[in-house]
Amino acid sequence: MSAYKSEFLRVLSSRGYIHQVSEPEALDQIAKSSRITAYIGFDCTAPSLHVGSLLPIMMLRWLQKTGHRPIALMGDGTTRVGDPSGKDESRQLLTDELIEKNLKSIRAVFDKFLSFGKGAGDAVMANNADWLNKLNYIDFLRDVGRHFSINRMLTFDSVKFRLEREQELSFLEFNYMILQAYDFVELHKRYGCVLQMGGSDQWGNIVNGIDLGRRLAGAQLFALTSPLITTAAGAKMGKTAAGAVWLDAKMVSPYDYWQYWRNTVDADVARFLKLFTELSLDEIGRLAALQGQELNEAKKILATEATALLHGRAAADQAAATARTTFEEGALAETLPTIEVKRSDLEKGIGVLTANVQAGFVASTSEARRQIKGGGLKVNDVTVTDDKMVLTPRDLTPEGVIKLSLGRKRHVLLRPV
Repeated sequence: MSAYKSEFLRVLSSRGYIHQVSEPEALDQIAKSSRITAYIGFDCTAPSLHVGSLLPIMMLRWLQKTGHRPIALMGDGTTRVGDPSGKDESRQLLTDELIEKNLKSIRAVFDKFLSFGKGAGDAVMANNADWLNKLNYIDFLRDVGRHFSINRMLTFDSVKFRLEREQELSFLEFNYMILQAYDFVELHKRYGCVLQMGGSDQWGNIVNGIDLGRRLAGAQLFALTSPLITTAAGAKMGKTAAGAVWLDAKMVSPYDYWQYWRNTVDADVARFLKLFTELSLDEIGRLAALQGQELNEAKKILATEATALLHGRAAADQAAATARTTFEEGALAETLPTIEVKRSDLEKGIGVLTANVQAGFVASTSEARRQIKGGGLKVNDVTVTDDKMVLTPRDLTPEGVIKLSLGRKRHVLLRPV
């Protein structure tokens, strides 16, 4: 559908969020004439969401900004099962205590993007454990399970790909799509929710919920999926050599988060400005038209705007200023990310490989060794050539720190305490 009439679908379409919509004309009409309620589910498998979860969070944000009500569904219940979508093997099962701890940590991110409250358009934080943990298995099989065809479930990508690769799919995971469908129906019953959004790999699961809602409640429900976002090089969003780019400032500093966006390749700048900032399309068009070195200015704006949404404008401006001091003025910026090390450990000597793992540049000492072979690691702006190098108090700068660098754009200060 080319020309949406509702502001919500117009915004999502123009900024590149839409991959598929079920019954687009009907959804467009309802979104134009009334306030709709829509949800996206987030499982609690880690203490923080990462950049890969940012696109669905932005979809909920735009939903609310265009006058509708978003539901962020915490998958306390479904995390106990594990979503097989896109996975080659069963997910490790977490304890109830760890799931609860992760859930509390994740909730804080949504306060940065959504406005919660009791008003008609205020966002809702729901938890599917509220209904899934109370289900009677026999009743659930009889009332809900009978509406699912095994033949049809075997055709869904999340199941089919696992079986084609001859990877085991547990009965527990096989039930995930039934539970997700039930979530949709339950949210419709509790909140009047009519739309589920998610990545394109969730299409089959969402359609299951639409079908179940029609069978159980005679409800007209809708699906909207976004494209799965990869970089121009085909890499998964939010992955670096050092691991995931987390949304929690305690796990990835605002400066490192800024740098992640600053390192966007040229071909991704315009697309990421549309998806991960709220700049106008006219301004994005102007920035995307920049060429050569000038395009670096667009990357800095992308980094600052994306960081401001998550960490606040002050933290974003400070990260930009730190980068400017470090790269353009060649000075040692005291606001660079700092890792504290015990002075006694430094006096004994800290291997350069270990130090770079501690700095979060690499996931292992073997990866650090590869970076040294490629000339990628520096200590106090001097390229490291010996992987057996040991850092001692002699390496401290006049400011009392040791500066570690990976490439030209990633820096951490080691500070003895």
